Amino acid sequence: MKIAQIAPLGESVPPRLYGGTERVVSYLTEELIRQGHDVTLFASGDSKTAAKLVRCSDMALRLNPAVKDHIPYHVAMMDKVRRRADEFDVIHFHTDLLQFPLIHDFVERTVTTLHGRLDLPDLKPFFAAFSDVPLVSISRSQRRPLPRRLNWVGNVSHGLPRDLLPFKANRSNDYLAFLGRISPEKRPDRAIEIAARAGVPLKIAAKVDKVDQAYFDDVIAPMIRSNPNVEFVGEINDQEKADFLGNAIALLFPIDWPEPFGLVTIEAMACGTPIVAFRAGSVPEIIEDGVTGFVVCDISEAVKAVLRLDTLDRRQVRAVFEHRFTVERMAQDYSTIYERLAAVPNDAAIMLPAPKKGRSVGRGLAADAGWADQDHRRLATETPGA
Repeated sequence: MKIAQIAPLGESVPPRLYGGTERVVSYLTEELIRQGHDVTLFASGDSKTAAKLVRCSDMALRLNPAVKDHIPYHVAMMDKVRRRADEFDVIHFHTDLLQFPLIHDFVERTVTTLHGRLDLPDLKPFFAAFSDVPLVSISRSQRRPLPRRLNWVGNVSHGLPRDLLPFKANRSNDYLAFLGRISPEKRPDRAIEIAARAGVPLKIAAKVDKVDQAYFDDVIAPMIRSNPNVEFVGEINDQEKADFLGNAIALLFPIDWPEPFGLVTIEAMACGTPIVAFRAGSVPEIIEDGVTGFVVCDISEAVKAVLRLDTLDRRQVRAVFEHRFTVERMAQDYSTIYERLAAVPNDAAIMLPAPKKGRSVGRGLAADAGWADQDHRRLATETPGA
């Protein structure tokens, strides 16, 4: 198939440092090529890919000090995509909302993966206005805030290349890890308190965005200074990430928001490193409590979980990763969606009847009574692996 992947321009594909969405787009693009598809990637000019690259900015916008507003660059990219739409069987957007008003003429050949939070009140009327656009969620919990009658065509968990992060059966250090971004919703303050109360060193590898600089300076930096067992490493690259996660006792994931997925959790699993995570967002869908980590509700439970980490088998953690979270599985799930989209005639409605009550189709969410009523209409239900 001829597939276009449309990436955000804030980071390169793959990103040099932080950038979960762009990293997933990179993994998916390269695996689709490996599986024999003809892929064109619309992305920043400093992206590296085996796909045909359409350069939509000179470099990652976040790293360009001359760029003050990302929207003009993304709108220009959408126009490039629109002009070339007839070249592709399927166009896969990873760019949130900007494309929606521009794809009416070929919407049946598009799919948009929503990578961000969907619980903001302004999003409900927006999605209601574009209820025909084919959508993919990255977790079941991500969908909860939105109107039920949207055109969900799949739920696809993120996946990583099997050899990206090597498995470490025996860690070489005794510390807890916090990896990602310093922000109030990620709750690094909780991580520091958990480590202090458990009496275990903590290493924090995270970027600090401008919008979160005051939070870091006023809240997190003083906590780090007052806890000698806490080390702030800063932002790290993929090579450093393997050692950082692989040598840790566990990853702390003490979030305080409806995290749609949390790529770092499966990065830890790939290394065999268990996770101690707060029950929020997609956490219960990703982490198998007592197998790949512990799901907790407060700091006291988290401290107890840290003290029980030696009961978990790092080999089993890796086994779950290989079964559920590889890039091969992710690409196959998306390929199934692409094939269904490409099979729909241009002049046909793309929202087809859901299966009758009691009939299960694969593992799609349309067969899940918690997500789909009998009269919901969507594309041939949904992807396997949902």
